[in-house]
Amino acid sequence: MSELKLPKLYPITDARLSGLAHTEQVVRFAAGGATLIQLREKHASPREFYVEAEAALHVARERGVQLIINDRADIALALRADGVHLGQDDLDPLAARRLLGADAIIGYSTHNIEQAIEAAQLPISYLAIGPIFVTHTKENPDPVIGLDGLRRVRAQLDAMATRLPLIAIGGITTENASAILDAGADSVAVVSALLLEPEEITRRTAELIRILV
Repeated sequence: MSELKLPKLYPITDARLSGLAHTEQVVRFAAGGATLIQLREKHASPREFYVEAEAALHVARERGVQLIINDRADIALALRADGVHLGQDDLDPLAARRLLGADAIIGYSTHNIEQAIEAAQLPISYLAIGPIFVTHTKENPDPVIGLDGLRRVRAQLDAMATRLPLIAIGGITTENASAILDAGADSVAVVSALLLEPEEITRRTAELIRILV
C-alpha cells in the first residue's frame, strides 16, 4: 500500500444541495482545479447511484481527476474507481482493502480521538476527522470537535509515527480553511461552501485552492 499524497482541497458532491447531477459537479470542480473528488449520494437507489457514478467516472478520467465513491465499496469495485470512503457504519476497512486491493484509496471517517487512534492502525489511505465546525450537510451529525480537537488528533497521529494523511471535514469555508491546515490537517473536505451557489462552483473551487496552497 503506497503512501497517498492528498491535494489540499477535497471536494464532495451533493446532488440535492447543488441541484446538479454528479457528472456536472465533477466537471465544475475539475474546471476549478480539483484533482481528487468524492462522489456522495445518500438518497438514490444503488442502481441509480451506479449509473450516475459510471458517468461521473468517465468525465473524471477525461480530466485526469481521481474519483472516490462514498460508502459503496461494491460500486467502487465494479466501476474500478480510484477508491472508496467509508463511515463508521459502513464496510470494515479491512474487508474493503481485501476487496479493492493494495492500490485502492480507502478513506475512513472518524469523529473523536478514540476513533482516530483505532483507525490509524487500519489499512487505510487517509483518515478523516470531523465535524470541525457545525455542518448542515449531514443528518444527525456527530458533536463538533473544533480546532482544539483537530490539534489533539494531529498530535496523537504524530506520536504514533503514522504517515496517514489527515482530512478535516465539517463547516469548512474560505474564511476558516487556512486555520484548519494550521491546526494540523493535510487537506480539507468541503461541500456547502462550494455547492450552495451552483453557478459559482468552479470559481469557489479555484479560490479555495489558492487560499490553501
